[in-house]
Amino acid sequence: MTRERPTALIVTARTSTMRAGWQRVAEAVHAAGGAIVPQLWHVGATRDEGQGPVPSAPPAGPSGLGLDGAAKGHAMTGADIDAVIGAFADSAAAAERIGFDGVELHGAHGYLIDQFLWGTTNRRTDGYGGDLASRTRFAREIVEAVRAAVSPGFPVIFRLSQWKANAFDAKLAAGPAELESLLAPLAAAGVDAFHASTRRYWLPEFEGSDLNLAGWAKKLTGKATLSVGSVGLDKEFVGPQGWAKETASTGIGLLLDRMERDEFDVIAVGRALIADAEWADKAVTGRLAEAAPFDAKLLGELR
Repeated sequence: MTRERPTALIVTARTSTMRAGWQRVAEAVHAAGGAIVPQLWHVGATRDEGQGPVPSAPPAGPSGLGLDGAAKGHAMTGADIDAVIGAFADSAAAAERIGFDGVELHGAHGYLIDQFLWGTTNRRTDGYGGDLASRTRFAREIVEAVRAAVSPGFPVIFRLSQWKANAFDAKLAAGPAELESLLAPLAAAGVDAFHASTRRYWLPEFEGSDLNLAGWAKKLTGKATLSVGSVGLDKEFVGPQGWAKETASTGIGLLLDRMERDEFDVIAVGRALIADAEWADKAVTGRLAEAAPFDAKLLGELR
C-alpha cells in the first residue's frame, strides 16, 4: 500500500490538471459558437506492454486475446469489468461537469468495447460472451452506467464499426437482423445516436439495399446517426497496401444527395480537415477546388 499511494496521488493530480485544461478547451469552443463532445475509450488488448500513462498496467481484454486471436494480456475478471464500467460512468459525469455537450463511447475499430462485441476476441463462457446478443452486455452496461451518471438530456453517442484495425473485412453483423440484435439493447439502454464508422461512406453495408451502416442503424433503431468514411477524398483511407499517401479533394454532391434522403443525420470528417482546417468552410462556400490534399505524412505531425 505504501508503494501504491504516491502513484495514486500523481494520477489524481494529473487527472485534475487535465480536466482543467479540457474545461478551457470546451469554453473556447463555446465562445466560438461551437459544440464539443469528447470520445471516451479504452484500448483493451490492443495496448502493448509498457505503453500508456500507466506503463505497469498489463493489456487486458475479454479473453486475453489480441485482434489476431493470439494470446495477449489477461482475460478481464468480474472486478475488472465493474471497474471499467465505473470508470466510463465517472468520465462521462466529469465531462458534463466541466462543460462538454455530450459524450461518445468508442465501441469500434477493435478497442475494448468492440473486443467484447467481436467473436474473434470474445471467447468468454459467462454472461459477457456467447452469441452476439450476449456479447453486447458489456457495452449495454457501460451505456446504462453512463446514462445514470449524467443528466437526462445529456447526449450519449455510441461509435461502432464492422471493420477492425487489422481486419478490414471483419463483420459483427452479417445482415440487418444481426445488426438489430446488436443495436437494440444499446438503444434501449440510453444511446441517443449511433456513429457508424466505415472506410467509405458511400458503399452499401448489406446486399439488396443502398443503405450504408449509418443508414441501417437509423432504420433499425429510429435513432439519429452519424456517418463517416473517406469524406472529401478520392481514395480509401486504409487497406491492404496501407495508408493512401496523397489524395485529391473531391466534391460533396453525392454526400448531400444521401443526407437529403435522410439516410443519416450527421457526417463526420477527419483526414480532409487534418489536411485543411478550412475544409468545411470551403465545402459550404463552393471552394473545395482550393482545398489542400491529404497526405499520410500529416498523421506524423499531429500533436
